Amino acid sequence: MFAIVRTGGKQYRVAAGDKIAVEKLAGEAGETITLGDILLAGKDGEVTDATGVTVSAQIIAQAKSEKVVVFKKRRRHNYRRKNGHRQQLTLLRIVSVA
Repeated sequence: MFAIVRTGGKQYRVAAGDKIAVEKLAGEAGETITLGDILLAGKDGEVTDATGVTVSAQIIAQAKSEKVVVFKKRRRHNYRRKNGHRQQLTLLRIVSVA
C-alpha cells in the first residue's frame, strides 16, 4: 500500500520501508511520529479512500542538507557578496501505511 503525504510544503509518495528526507520536524532520533496530511492512498495500482489511512514514521536522524552557495555580484561596481545556507532536514523511515 502507498500514500501521498504532504509535509513541509512538499509531497512525497511513501510505502512501508521507504526512507525519505523532509523539512525539519520536531522530535528526537528513535521517536515514532504520525504524518497527518494524507492526500491520496492506493494499493496495487488502484486509488482508495484516504480518509482512514494513517502513516507512521520513525525518525532516523536530524541532519543538514548540502551547502548551497549564494553569490551576488554587480559588475563594474566592486560589489561581491558570498553567503551559504544549509537546510535543516529530518530523515524518516516509514514504518507502516494502514
